[in-house]
Amino acid sequence: MTSTMDRPGRLRDRAIRLVEAATTPLLPADYLDLFAPLRSGAELRGRIVGVEPETADAATILIKPGADWAGHQPGQYTRIGIDVDGVRQWRAYSLTHGPRNDGLISITVKAVPDGVVSHHLVHHCPVGSIVHLEQAAGEFVLPDPNGGKFLMVTAGSGVTPVIGMLRNLFPVADSGAVHLERSKGFDIVVVHVAPSEPDSIFLRDLKALDAAGLIQLVARYDDVHGVLDVNALGELVPDLHARTTLACGPAGLLDALTEHHERAGVPLVIEQFRTSRVEPGEGGTLHFAKSEKELVVDGATPILDAAEEAGMLMRSGCRMGLCMGCLIPMTEGTVRDLRNGELTTAIPGESGTVKVQTCIKAAAGPCHFDH
Repeated sequence: MTSTMDRPGRLRDRAIRLVEAATTPLLPADYLDLFAPLRSGAELRGRIVGVEPETADAATILIKPGADWAGHQPGQYTRIGIDVDGVRQWRAYSLTHGPRNDGLISITVKAVPDGVVSHHLVHHCPVGSIVHLEQAAGEFVLPDPNGGKFLMVTAGSGVTPVIGMLRNLFPVADSGAVHLERSKGFDIVVVHVAPSEPDSIFLRDLKALDAAGLIQLVARYDDVHGVLDVNALGELVPDLHARTTLACGPAGLLDALTEHHERAGVPLVIEQFRTSRVEPGEGGTLHFAKSEKELVVDGATPILDAAEEAGMLMRSGCRMGLCMGCLIPMTEGTVRDLRNGELTTAIPGESGTVKVQTCIKAAAGPCHFDH
């Protein structure tokens, strides 16, 4: 005999089955995604609530994250997925605010040449658009959140994670920069490099903090001062050896800083958005088993770029070899690391399947992927 206590559960299950049958091939969750995409328990998404121009080709994107967003530390990044021409693209962007009272997060995007996602976000992504999110990640954060003497070296869009740290330490209200008790232990010099003053992202923020005496700003513009010589940092920052340097920018600058600081014995923490590349090899062919595609590629093009240009859907993340978001299995063949020239080989019956980072590896002969 069935207890009447079971009746509500049976009625609920029957109702769910009826709804599922009525919405086939979609499930009720698919309809919930349309009406409540940011709800708890859903795939993590965000809604764009503002697009604020910074320069002619850069904008800050304000995003309301879903209920399951776990928060972040200033300096970290998030991976954002967005559909462009029917293909979901993933990119990693630094968060340009610390935790905010309104719960929003922000990224600042520079529309780079041939940048499919960056151009879409800056110029063609209206307020109200839904983007896919991953939880914040990254270790480019202040080594000591309680204070210390720091030098922050930024170049171009490399200022984005640094501005997140500075905004968290020194918020700016309508009345000006706010002096917080918890930030009094920080002594920060910012050497900010840009091609020219009009191309300098967040220069207004940096100047405001400098005018308030919260940081010391040293702005260097290529068209005025020439390219920054890292060997001259000691002249720009006389107490360089007493500071921990945090640097973010192009690979060339970071490589030069690494060599300089190692030689001088000065602590350095780096974050880079583009990897340096060695001379390319001869290339080869890419065979993708699941999609039955074969591509002939040169030795300078990352596997990820070649596949996307051929219309294939590929996972990606930071696109610089850090987050491991682009790994796919290679069953046979050899690939070359574009950062250092190292070869990775998969031999059937010997090495087994090898995971390959497609954003920084290029073909070095015939390559077969289980993808």
